Parts: sequence; C-alpha cells; structure tokens
Amino acid sequence: MLEPASIVFEELAGTRRTLRIAVVTETYPPELNGVAVTAERFVEGLRRLEHQIQLIRPRQGATDAGGEDQVLVRGIAIPHYPDLKIGLPAKRSLERLWSIRRPDVVHIVTEGPLGWSALRAAAKLKLPVVSDFRTNFHAYSSHYGVGWLKQPILGYLRKFHNRTLCTLVPTAALRNELAACGFQRLRVIARGVDTELFTPARRDERLRRAWGAAAEDPVLLHVGRIAAEKNLETLAAAYDETRRRMPRAKLVLVGDGPLKRELHGRFPDALFAGRKSGEELARHYASADIFLFPSLTETYGNVTLEAMASGLAVVAFDYAAAAEVIEHGTSGLLVPYGDNPLFALRAAALAADRPRAALLAARARPAAGRRSWDTLVRELESVLIAAADTGAASAGQVGGRLRALPAAQGV
Repeated sequence: MLEPASIVFEELAGTRRTLRIAVVTETYPPELNGVAVTAERFVEGLRRLEHQIQLIRPRQGATDAGGEDQVLVRGIAIPHYPDLKIGLPAKRSLERLWSIRRPDVVHIVTEGPLGWSALRAAAKLKLPVVSDFRTNFHAYSSHYGVGWLKQPILGYLRKFHNRTLCTLVPTAALRNELAACGFQRLRVIARGVDTELFTPARRDERLRRAWGAAAEDPVLLHVGRIAAEKNLETLAAAYDETRRRMPRAKLVLVGDGPLKRELHGRFPDALFAGRKSGEELARHYASADIFLFPSLTETYGNVTLEAMASGLAVVAFDYAAAAEVIEHGTSGLLVPYGDNPLFALRAAALAADRPRAALLAARARPAAGRRSWDTLVRELESVLIAAADTGAASAGQVGGRLRALPAAQGV
C-alpha cells in the first residue's frame, strides 16, 4: 500500500466549511466507557459545527434501532467484556455504502474487525482516513493470561495506524511512547470534561447517609470497570491501609465487571453502586471525598477529569490524564508509575488529613475546567478538514502535503 502523505499544518485563510464525515467505532453510548463517551462528544460537537456525520457502529442488542444518520452492522461480545461488542468484518457493505454516499473523510475510532474493514474499504475507494489510538489493548494482554500476544497485538496496531494519514492520541506521553514503537504521523488531541454536569453542587448528603457515611467520615470513590487491568489490588491495599487509620472510612465503587464478585467477597462492607451515567453518576462523584485511580493501562482516563471537576481530591499514578492535569501537592496527588505500595500509603494519609484533602479538592475543579470540549472539537475539525483536502487534492495519489485550518478558524 502506498505510504500516506506527510502531515504539515499551515494556517489558511478561508470561509466556513462543512464536511461529510464517516465515523467508524465499535463502541458508542449507551455503552459506558471512556472511548464511547469521547466518541459521542466529538460526534455531537462536529454536528453542532454543521458537519454531516455518518456513524457506523455495531448493533447493541435486538432492540437497538440506531439514530440520526447511523448505520448499524453485526457485532459480537468481546471476551471478558460481555457488555461490549466488536463489529464483524463489513468491507463489502462499506464499499457499497461509500460508493453511494461518499464521505469526504473517514474517521476510524477503534481498531477491531469493523475498523480494519473500514480501512480496507477506504483504501479501495481512495478515501482519506484519520484514526484514533484510544485503548491499550496490547497492555491488557498480560492481565488475561495471554502476555505472549503483546508484541503481535502491538504489531497489528502499528500496521493499522501507519496506513492512515494521521493517528490521534490523547497525551504527549502516549505520542512519545508510540513513536518509539514505530508509529508514524501522531497528533495529540486531549479529552475534555463537562463542568456543568460534573460539579461539586451535586453533592447529596442523603446519598452519603445511604452509604452510612457521617459528615466526618472519608468516602473513597473508584469509577471504572471492575476488571483485572484496572489494578484493583492496589485499590484494595489503599482501602485496607485507610481503614487501619480511619476505621469508619467508606469505599464506593461505581461500575461493573468480572472481578465484582471477588472484590465484594474481600470487602463485604464496600458499596458496589453498579453502572451510573449522567446526573446520577455526577451525584456519586460529588458526594465522595477522595477519588482513587490506580489503573496502569489507561490511554487517558476520563474519570480523572470528571472527579476533579466534581471537586474531589484525586490520587493517581503520574501518567495519562493525571500527569497532564494534576500538579502534585497542589491540585491532587501523583504517585510514580507502578509504585503500588506508595499509592496505598498516600491514599490513606490523605484520607486521614481532612484539611489537606479539602484544599486539594478546592483546587482540582479549576485545573480540570481548563479542558474545554469546544476547543478540542475544533482541533479535531482542523485535522479532518486537512485530511479531506489531501484526499480531494491527490485523489489517492501520494505526494501532497496535508494542510489544516487553525483550530479557531472559520466561525
């Protein structure tokens, strides 16, 4: 396959433009995960900018009728993730669809069988493609007894993304990591947070009482899948150490997953709230005191920003979103990557120091609030316009230079 054009971003004068954008993703709300939520935010943001979106995703159950400009394909459950689907190969269907309703650019969010089909169909039709790197699937392999697959998975991901004009990543650290592994044409576009939804104003004393928490009792919160790749042994150790110092401390877990029963057996007094979304999720955030995020496999970690916007003191490892948003000791606490014992000690010490926890919580929300979804959507728009321009100018021939409008251009 021909090597995609190199990326050069230039400021161009011009009028407002709209595109026909095909977005291909194997996860989308009402599924609850960071990739799905982020994909929806960008899709809705692009629609508000008057771009025409053709959303292609797997059908989520027999009653799923899709929605505005959605194309549903067949999917199957992911092993260990029965609530999530991957799309089955659909290259011929996509070729027929895009021959009739040709997009200006294809944006592939996930790299599963549906994403691979989209990549091949776009190549056949000479459509420009932009991809996202949103999940560390290669890092997950060691948590499910198939660590030997890490390098083959990484090789597949590198092959996939290097066939696109540009791969979007959420942090500079991930860009550098992937570049060292041979990934090319990487561009950082972070993730944002809805500060109107996630706010300390949603704190609910009735909910805290339902948890059995008095005003002076620290409530530790974790939001995410209850699964091996989330490093929940370290969460358990942090709770053990906190309870040793503060016997009335509470642990609330929002989410579901394969380790729920095991963790419930270890901590029968912990509160397993199940999956939450929207205002109910925001109420759970705001009603806690300290957010613990011990995961070591995130590409970003949207929940970190959501917790900070909700006015929580956060303890997280020094990477992904936490490394870019938290100033250690000022707006949260960072722990050197992989130092699990120190994570537990810092979490417990913070829970026992209410004045410090309150100070970090007060500073967390302004730090998170600097991440505007509107700005990030504009950045994505500029990349997609640049890719569309390359496709139109070269009609599939390599050698052109990819141009992009600046993020603030054209309104």
